Amino acid sequence: MGRNGQIENQRRQFLKWAAASPLLATSGLHEVLAQTYGRRPDPMVWSSNLNLDDLIKSPAEAINVFDFEPVAHRNVPPAHFGYMASGIDDEITLRANRESFLKYQLRPRRMRDVSSIDMSINLFGSHWKTPLILAPTGGNRAYHSDGELGVARAAKNKGHLNVLSSAASASIEDTIAARQGEVWYQLYATSSLEVAQKVVRRVDKAGSPVLEITVDRNGGRNQETMLRLKKQDPRQCSTCHVHGPGSAEERPNFDGIDMSNVKSMQSSNMTWDFVKKMRDTTKMKIVLKGILTQEDAELCLKYGVDGIHVSNHGGRSEDAGRASIDCLSEIAKVAKGKVPIIFDSGIRRGTDIFKAMALGADAVCIGRPYLWGLGAFGQEGVERVLEILDTELFGIMQQMGTTRISEIRPEMIHKV
Repeated sequence: MGRNGQIENQRRQFLKWAAASPLLATSGLHEVLAQTYGRRPDPMVWSSNLNLDDLIKSPAEAINVFDFEPVAHRNVPPAHFGYMASGIDDEITLRANRESFLKYQLRPRRMRDVSSIDMSINLFGSHWKTPLILAPTGGNRAYHSDGELGVARAAKNKGHLNVLSSAASASIEDTIAARQGEVWYQLYATSSLEVAQKVVRRVDKAGSPVLEITVDRNGGRNQETMLRLKKQDPRQCSTCHVHGPGSAEERPNFDGIDMSNVKSMQSSNMTWDFVKKMRDTTKMKIVLKGILTQEDAELCLKYGVDGIHVSNHGGRSEDAGRASIDCLSEIAKVAKGKVPIIFDSGIRRGTDIFKAMALGADAVCIGRPYLWGLGAFGQEGVERVLEILDTELFGIMQQMGTTRISEIRPEMIHKV
């Protein structure tokens, strides 16, 4: 096969993948593909590098975080990539998380000395280089052998906070050792209060200062993209998932805990009283992850939570169609200045970080971008993703006339 034939074959493979991707539904993308890679879709929801013959060969070659996605897709088994890429149902929320950033425009201020920029923040008494946090994501070894420990080392090397998931393929003790510093822990409570308390006590003993309780995984979900890509995966799931995907046996932080009374790894029975029970169980700060309404933000304050994490789980909980960024202002009206507000879902650019901060976030999390970096190049890929976003945030802070995070104000953003 000649070079032209090879390129055409790669193009066809790419189109086959795109047809199974939630991203294909982005407005205008059909036309883009039909015109053989014409103008990129706007907003850009996947790699700007659409020529499979020209994928980046090293993290240093990456121009933006999107450059890592097609490399990760090539490297990661279809079922695992599909799990990471999926939203649920029609994936309206997944797309909205990116598209809705276009509703917000920035209002730069000029003639200010921005020769020195301080991007640092303080959260619960800890000082961080930037407001960018590595969100809790499950089963990182499915994307690269470096797994969560490589992510923790990347966080250490670049000076970022990372949060370990209950669904992690590494223990909290090993992750803290790899990070050589502070690691938060995200809790999927399961249906058993006793099990949740035992996990929390273990995490507390390990030295984690903050507990993030996820409150938006209390029901089933139809991850269509994952199910379609799974059909393309020739491997048998039972080879890796001996006890079944998502089972407690695959989650090291549940090791040694009696799970016989656990009816579900989800927490469909969780109520606000659970916050009080966790408060009685641990001295860790408590953040609720998955808050999207003013009413629930008010209840967070009523029940004494220490922080609110505004998140729609990257479009993976309910396909409500409302972007996480569109929920931020109403949370800020209730909680800003009272408890820290953390934001995630759709962050891909330094301007995204700035917009979230202007709308009231005190810190932001990324998930898929660093998993792209991990799947593409392991720990080094994660480090480069952080480096790119830090550089972009630094640049937009200069352009906006803000020398420190506290100078990012609501009047610097305009909704169209």
